[in-house]
Amino acid sequence: MSTFAAQSCGLIHIAAALLIGPDGRTLLVRKRGTQAFMQPGGKIEAREQPASALARELEEELGLVIDPTQATFLGQFSAPAANEPGFVVQAELFLLTIDTDVSPAAEIEEVLWIDPGTDGGVVLAPLTRDLILPFYRASLTATA
Repeated sequence: MSTFAAQSCGLIHIAAALLIGPDGRTLLVRKRGTQAFMQPGGKIEAREQPASALARELEEELGLVIDPTQATFLGQFSAPAANEPGFVVQAELFLLTIDTDVSPAAEIEEVLWIDPGTDGGVVLAPLTRDLILPFYRASLTATA
């Protein structure tokens, strides 16, 4: 699908991370001027591979440098965009386990580590709330 076609049907194509810390919690971010927490990541540029886009976005937004080859692809997930009414976000989701501090940068105002078995008591973006966290919880149950 061309970029024009993707924009005309309200589709935002992103790379997103399910970042898991050593204690099993997952990292969520909140963009400046918004309420919903979501997976870190961002838009995939033209001719950019999703894992490379993820590495670029994580470094820009969190100061986190990753090796894209260490990101495990989990699948493609779509849900209504949290901050762009009328748009659908289509995420290429990758799993990464990290053991390093991160801090908000660029458009990220706040970072939050939550137990993936809960909603963390915060407003979650539809993609995170309805698809990614339930998917991750199911994977934990399947391997337990």
